[in-house]
Amino acid sequence: MPPKKRITMHDHAAEASLFKRRAFFTFICVFVLLSVLFSNLYQLQVVSYKDYETRSNDNRIRVVPTAPSRGLIFDRHGQLLAENQPYHSLEMIPEKIKNLDETFDELNNIIEIDADEREQIKETLKFHRRFKPLTIKGKLTEEQVATFSVNQHRFPGIYVEAGLKRHYPYADLMTHVLGYVGKINTRDKAQLEQSNNWKTYAATKDIGKQGVEKFYEGLLHGLPGHLEEEVNNRGRVIRTLKVTPPTPGKDIYLTLDLKLQQKAMELLAGRRGSVVAMDPRDGGILAMVSSPSYDANLFVHGISSKGYSDLLNDKSRPLINRATQGQYSPASTIKPLVALLGLEERAINDKTRVWDPGFWQIPGVERKWRDWKRWGHGWVDVYHAIVDSCDIFFYELVYKVGIDKMADFMGKFGFGERTNVDIYEEVAGIMPSRDWKRLRYNQAWYIGDTISVGIGQGYWTSTPLQLANSTAILANKGRRFTPHLLKTFKDDTVKIDAPIDEHEPIILKNPKNWDIINEAMRQTADKSRFTDATYTAAMKTGTAQVFSVGQDEKYNAETVAEHLRDNALIVAYAPYENPRIVLAVVLENAGWGGANAGPLARALLDEYMLRDEWVLPNE
Repeated sequence: MPPKKRITMHDHAAEASLFKRRAFFTFICVFVLLSVLFSNLYQLQVVSYKDYETRSNDNRIRVVPTAPSRGLIFDRHGQLLAENQPYHSLEMIPEKIKNLDETFDELNNIIEIDADEREQIKETLKFHRRFKPLTIKGKLTEEQVATFSVNQHRFPGIYVEAGLKRHYPYADLMTHVLGYVGKINTRDKAQLEQSNNWKTYAATKDIGKQGVEKFYEGLLHGLPGHLEEEVNNRGRVIRTLKVTPPTPGKDIYLTLDLKLQQKAMELLAGRRGSVVAMDPRDGGILAMVSSPSYDANLFVHGISSKGYSDLLNDKSRPLINRATQGQYSPASTIKPLVALLGLEERAINDKTRVWDPGFWQIPGVERKWRDWKRWGHGWVDVYHAIVDSCDIFFYELVYKVGIDKMADFMGKFGFGERTNVDIYEEVAGIMPSRDWKRLRYNQAWYIGDTISVGIGQGYWTSTPLQLANSTAILANKGRRFTPHLLKTFKDDTVKIDAPIDEHEPIILKNPKNWDIINEAMRQTADKSRFTDATYTAAMKTGTAQVFSVGQDEKYNAETVAEHLRDNALIVAYAPYENPRIVLAVVLENAGWGGANAGPLARALLDEYMLRDEWVLPNE
């Protein structure tokens, strides 16, 4: 008999309760998920709208920085000294080049890339970001640009770029003053990052390396602009959305006088030496020439390793700015200042006479210090001592005064320290003292050292700029300015005068002592180079020994190697009554100062003083 079916009884209340719990749980889950969804939508659409819009635009809009044009450089009369010229360069994106050597081999059939250039590019690549452009070859000719443009499809990642590049129309004439611009290297980048200026060089490849170009980089560079371009998913430009033009660098006007600079270089005629001319009324440098020089344009597009090596190994040292880095014994050019010290210390007066038999001895010492005139000058006072450059007078004088007072006094005229001229390439020279010798050689100072220093020899070294600066102070009767090259700079359309740095003047115990020394220098000029001049002048020559001669030996230039011959020096200013130009000339290994440096000084002062029209510093 089959079993009976069981009739299931449903508990509707329990089922309803279970359903409600499940429905409520499902509702809560759906509610939470919808809340998360709407919260995220709110976050994306409202709270982070700007951020995601920017990200979206970054995928669609490309911002390309544009380089500012570099400020121009002019002389005091508006003659252009540094300009910007259009140029084309060959650039590459390293990450897009599959095989660099094969690409260069193929590219060499169109544009020659020599072994040195290849090696230099490979060295640069070690420190270069592969997605950033790198210059393969600069200064392309129009023919090279046209040839590559036809074949560009064969070289993905390589393209021609147009821009402006620095050019120096006077080549080697202004190099040591203007300096030059060159490619930004890792050191430059580190310095820019440290000074928080790296962003302003986003589109700039060059930076000032030396001279005025480096010192006034902040004025000359300007600020970058940018282009906003819409691009597709392949990076191709669809259209330009916005252009923000760059702010060009400021044009600057220097105190230099181009004609005087040209005349100085012409007179030096390739000889090793330097000329510095200053306006004593404000410290403005009228001319600064160092010879031999070199063409600064060689560095703008990148000089080859061989070219730089040739300059570096040149025995005439063209890379050195002799005007600010050349260190020479000042010789007799500083005798007027030594005489001024003697007057101040009352070791002498304008009527003091010293007997010169041709030699001088320290009391109780057998050694003789000889005069340049072996038979002596006889009785000399301070005027004749300067005019005839009598060594014996100054031996006696510095023996009385001593090195301590001498070092302190000459320090006031700028010896032994930088002038702070507005270029970085400058040395301080040496103003010797007891402390200096102890620190340098760990030796005591001897009276014999003082005697040599008293005629501008021995340990004493100075630069031509220091000689010009000290002479300007003397001509100004104690008024002192920092030598400078910047005259004005142009801000938009307005010229702004550069500040003139004037120091506290040197105050003498007896102001008449200035007149005594300047009168002696006037008599020196009248007796020699400026006898027939139509203007008044003052001067002092010097002949500096490069090596020592025994006290019983006679110097003979013909038997001495050329690089050991005496240096010729002269300092001068004009007009005597109201000086407006001061001059210092140094000729290396040229011999007698008056005979060799003298004619240059006369020709330069003639060039400046005999002009038909005068342009004053503040006009």
